[in-house]
Amino acid sequence: QVQLVESGGGLVQPGGSLRLSCAASGPIERTSAMAWFRQSPGKERAFVAAIRWIGGRTGYADSAKGRFTISKDNAKKMVYLEMSSLKPEDTAVYYCASGPYIRTNADDYGSWGQGTQVAVSS
Repeated sequence: QVQLVESGGGLVQPGGSLRLSCAASGPIERTSAMAWFRQSPGKERAFVAAIRWIGGRTGYADSAKGRFTISKDNAKKMVYLEMSSLKPEDTAVYYCASGPYIRTNADDYGSWGQGTQVAVSS
């Protein structure tokens, strides 16, 4: 089982930036894609962005395009989410996930981290 640990969340003002990190360990060679999801109170977990370990192909939710950038460091087994121009509606718990393909459905990912809270407020 792949283990994932997120970090980097916090409180940021609207318009600000934040970088989330996800440290992966275990048999990551069995997983091809890494993704970020987010969940706000009362809402379902929503896809944000994903990246493939090999080749680096990425995918983004419409809400993330132009503001968020997903990246990876294969040697360190790290995945990052750079978030800029943050809005109050970006407030959520952000989760890192691993799976065999880039998919937008949370059910397609088998391993999850514990989440990191992001709050955007003045």
